[in-house]
Amino acid sequence: MFKDLFQKKRKYATIPSERALSGDQADMPDRPKREIPEGLMTKCGKCGSIQYSKELEKNLKVCPVCGYHMRLNAMDRIRMVLDEDTFTEYDADMISVDPLDFPGYASKLEQQTLKSGLREAVVTGDGLIYGHPVVVAVMSFDFFTGSMGSVVGEKITRAIEQAIDKRLPLIIFSTSGGARMQESILSLMQMAKTSAALARLDEQGLLYISVITDPTTGGVSASFATLGDINIAEPGAVFGFAGRIVIEQTIRQKLPDDFQTSEFNLQHGQLDMVVHRKELRDTLGQLLDLHSVKGVE
Repeated sequence: MFKDLFQKKRKYATIPSERALSGDQADMPDRPKREIPEGLMTKCGKCGSIQYSKELEKNLKVCPVCGYHMRLNAMDRIRMVLDEDTFTEYDADMISVDPLDFPGYASKLEQQTLKSGLREAVVTGDGLIYGHPVVVAVMSFDFFTGSMGSVVGEKITRAIEQAIDKRLPLIIFSTSGGARMQESILSLMQMAKTSAALARLDEQGLLYISVITDPTTGGVSASFATLGDINIAEPGAVFGFAGRIVIEQTIRQKLPDDFQTSEFNLQHGQLDMVVHRKELRDTLGQLLDLHSVKGVE
């Protein structure tokens, strides 16, 4: 019954009445039906519980049953973290092209834009968090699985340079499936470019907070995502370079069930803290308060 609720290609799902479900359907050709608008309900990807979408949004898209942190669109996260109406976007018109004439890449970029409502896998800009001015870069998994191509690397590098020029703290929210294969070596070069820009930020004594969300893998995890002065992750977020299957096949050992989760990485020194989404804005505000007290801001 619940399967029909989540058919993406239909505007409505038809659900037979309880009488129809319990009786002989052949004897009831005119059984009543209910029309449920698509998007009214959301199914948790971890525990399978079904919640009203509006209630879930009020809960910051955290499942109230199991605590699973669902993925957020970049603009949703910006609205969640920054003070209201303080965000100014950078490089909004910068979009990817097809530098290597990779088959089908151009059409896929158009499809991703239509699906996600974004023009690239990262949104950058500046704004306020509890009155503290910051530069932010927010990645979005729903655009090309947050993959890092030339434009993603360039936008993040420019955001870092803005933080240097304006003497502001930098916060990057990462989520990614890795480098964008359609751009080959051009994508891999973004690892070095963003890391070099962060080195210049560090030389200026400016604060960089990295917030890792689910999932963050590949070249993003191997570059700017893990180079923060303070590295934070949301509960249950998976991050690492290679995937579980590849690692198990390489070392020929069975990995722990919680391998590459935030909690596992915190225990093994890869993180400074794991912060629930409801507490993230307050935590960032407190860190910025401490940074301001030190006279660096």
